[in-house]
Amino acid sequence: MNTSRIVFLVLFFFTVHLLVAQKVNDSTYTTRTVVFEGDTIPYFAFEPIPIFTPKVFKNKREERKYGRLKRYVVKVYPYAEVAGEMLRYFDDTLKTIKSEARRKKYLKKVEEELKQEFTGELKKLTILQGIILVKLIDRETGNTSYDLIKQLRGSFSAFLWQSLARLFGSNLKLEYDPTGEDRLIEEIVQKIELGLIPYEKRERKKK
Repeated sequence: MNTSRIVFLVLFFFTVHLLVAQKVNDSTYTTRTVVFEGDTIPYFAFEPIPIFTPKVFKNKREERKYGRLKRYVVKVYPYAEVAGEMLRYFDDTLKTIKSEARRKKYLKKVEEELKQEFTGELKKLTILQGIILVKLIDRETGNTSYDLIKQLRGSFSAFLWQSLARLFGSNLKLEYDPTGEDRLIEEIVQKIELGLIPYEKRERKKK
């Protein structure tokens, strides 16, 4: 029996086992199929599951540094979640507004909502916590925070926000690099999202 036939049989029996194990409320259901060497077999797509290796630290200093990073990510992640949700909503709404006058009015409303939502709490963040937050907002939205502000308020306001951020030691043009310098942050965030690291979810103050 050749290798491809063995693979087919393994997949077939595994699929049959899954179908038998499933509880269904009706007698009919559909599933995707693929053709393999002339045979039609069920096809199931599974979400990738990240595998985390145990952390090994060179020394106590490195361990403490990672522990601090973990605490900071857990602290600011709830803000990034809410900010990402709000900015995506604002962006979607803005795309539907054609009138320039109405867009300007809406943008003023957006700015006020963002201030009411975050200003008091974000002032308490350290510079490093602020940098992590900016990167996580980039992760949540697919854009840098600077780009989002530019979309919402125009080039001049974005430049102004950028300049103010520099005064506090942060840079709104920071981009998230999950496979490079931010890989540890990404690992921590994935663990949060999988429920391996607890965090306090933050709800919007006003919807």
